[in-house]
Amino acid sequence: MNQTAESLWFVFYKDELLLEKEGNGTFAIPCGEIPPILIKDKTTVHNITTLEGRNCKAYSVSQPIEETEQYAMIGLRASYEYLPLGHYQAAGKAHEILHWDRNSLFCSACGTPMEQKESIMKRCPSCGREVYPAISTAVLVLVRKGDSILLVHARNFKGRFNSLVAGFLETGETLEECVAREVKEETGLDVKNITYFGNQPWPYPSGLMVGFIADYAGGEIKLQEEELSSGDFYTRDNLPELPRKLSLARKMIDWWLECSHK
Repeated sequence: MNQTAESLWFVFYKDELLLEKEGNGTFAIPCGEIPPILIKDKTTVHNITTLEGRNCKAYSVSQPIEETEQYAMIGLRASYEYLPLGHYQAAGKAHEILHWDRNSLFCSACGTPMEQKESIMKRCPSCGREVYPAISTAVLVLVRKGDSILLVHARNFKGRFNSLVAGFLETGETLEECVAREVKEETGLDVKNITYFGNQPWPYPSGLMVGFIADYAGGEIKLQEEELSSGDFYTRDNLPELPRKLSLARKMIDWWLECSHK
């Protein structure tokens, strides 16, 4: 596909994304040869990727942009409901790059201001240290027990929904070891038959979610109270509120529902 002079502009204030109103309650990423909002001096404009023959560029603003007849700011998570999937994913990548940029201004070894050398690499001009965007890897685990699955409510959830056991990968362990450890730590249960399901970038702010299916192998539920407020096995007929469609956890639950219906 030929490149055009127009760019897709991903403009963020913290986790709020600037969208252009198209009428009838629909929105789009601003597109044009010039940025939709004035770029102030010393603002870095990042080249994120290409999409539909257009360059995707991202930058941050220092204060929220008031809603106008043309533009509105919407949270990145909420933008999933309004944008084509490819545009939402590009917005997620833009958010991750901007988060990395804000948090890597100075060399962690000697304190010298870092210099951007490539789209995802900075180098310290004093000691030569190079830094790249850090990605925090976490596992999601769908635990099956007969005709039910394990669902939990974490204390840090913003809402009443239940989801899958999740936790961050630790240094020196495999993903499968992380699965077994997290389920054991958070619920007291043992699992077996751990199999890979899929993965998803999770730009809140810079994660990679890796999903696994596992079978119950033994134990009684004993919740890690500082992490979870509730947890139990549920059949398809008594499911609690579930996570939103944008998450890998929901995709895994929907997969189980489809399989259990056959």
